[in-house]
Amino acid sequence: MKLDILALGAHPDDVEMSCTGTLLAAMAVGKKVGIVDFTRGELGTRGTPATRAEEAAASNKILGIDIRENLGMPDGFFRNDREHQLLLIAAIRRYQPDVVLANAITDRHPDHGRAAQLAIDACFLAGLRMIETLGDDGQPQEAWRPKNVYHYIQDRQLPPAFVVDITPHWEKKWEAIQAFKTQFFNPDLDAPQTYLSSQAFGRFMEARAREFGHIIGVEFGEGFTVARPVGVREVGDLL
Repeated sequence: MKLDILALGAHPDDVEMSCTGTLLAAMAVGKKVGIVDFTRGELGTRGTPATRAEEAAASNKILGIDIRENLGMPDGFFRNDREHQLLLIAAIRRYQPDVVLANAITDRHPDHGRAAQLAIDACFLAGLRMIETLGDDGQPQEAWRPKNVYHYIQDRQLPPAFVVDITPHWEKKWEAIQAFKTQFFNPDLDAPQTYLSSQAFGRFMEARAREFGHIIGVEFGEGFTVARPVGVREVGDLL
């Protein structure tokens, strides 16, 4: 399936926290979107790879995403090397997205910045015909290079290059986040407390979305950084 937008996440729940409002806004105007998670989140303090997979599936159902797959890279230990680039190149060629949304360039979790650079390099390399990859049918894939790579903002505050208005989609985004019951605030769960599981972190996520929204004069927003300036066809495209 060819996608308009492919969101990449180092861990299941990265995309939910950071850019599902943007995906929902795109879907609302008929765009096809998908998610590719790099790892199963097996180093997480709470839950297991199996529960994370169940939670990702529940989130997917809430969002109505066209596709979602997990590349099975090792949590905490994947690298921006040939092996992992080829895995991601194959996924990019499989879905042929015009736009890729990737992890934050720099962040609290070292996987995030490493995933961002892996995404940048794989998106470029996916356009080189001399790099051979095979599709699910065992046939050679065609080269494909996304038109743009944008980086969502995660834990650390970064100045956004642009902000997407997600106000109509905030409630569903929040519902998708809550699908990850083992990861975030859940008073019914008997599990060790973590940085993400506190009620304060949930309030932070809402405050961040409200802050980004405030910047552009709406209630909720999601911010992105870019490696190169964003072009518009005419100045009226800017809010």
